[in-house]
Amino acid sequence: MTDGPHSGQQIERAGVSLDEAAAAVILVHGRGARARGMLGLAEEIDRDDVAYLAPQAARGTWYPNSFLAALESNQPYLDSALGLLEDVLEETTTDDGDGCVPLERTVLLGFSQGGCLATEYAARNADRYGGVVALSGGLIGPEGTPREYDGSMDGTPVFVGCGDQDPHIPVERVEETARVFEELEADVEKRIYEGVGHTVLEDELEYVRELVDGVAERSNSDH
Repeated sequence: MTDGPHSGQQIERAGVSLDEAAAAVILVHGRGARARGMLGLAEEIDRDDVAYLAPQAARGTWYPNSFLAALESNQPYLDSALGLLEDVLEETTTDDGDGCVPLERTVLLGFSQGGCLATEYAARNADRYGGVVALSGGLIGPEGTPREYDGSMDGTPVFVGCGDQDPHIPVERVEETARVFEELEADVEKRIYEGVGHTVLEDELEYVRELVDGVAERSNSDH
């Protein structure tokens, strides 16, 4: 179980139960936001066979400082946040009698601070996911952070999208994130949007819909 500041935090839910789900989407909110707000993406995806889980950060923030700050400066919050994501994925993918969704049918999606957390978790726990999506986010740590991650994403679709005028997320970090996941053998889609700030675009939502459709439909065809 999660230790530290995010221990015992609530998980908001929408969609079908895990035992009925063709796919699961874990939605990770941004700084100062609410998990419930991320469930709006469930309506955007608009499938009736998907389970959505959105963990809530303590006091609305996963870690206190910039994602570009020294890693130690964001402790113990960062490790606690990564632990909470692990708990959610464990609940999603472990069959405890209430059903489960395998990791290869589970999409990890985050916006802003949540996108940073989602990519960092996936890189540290490389495996075959249904997909990993960072909307205005990237790997955590200051410039020059060693990216010595083990394992393979085994062809997992990984999407990184960001505006080139985003005041929080440097384009260079988005590009570095894409390179790292390519090295981890992911199927990477990187989109940099000219003249765009810190937001989510319809083009990105369309990618997410197609990704989740593909994961869910593969599941349905397996049955």
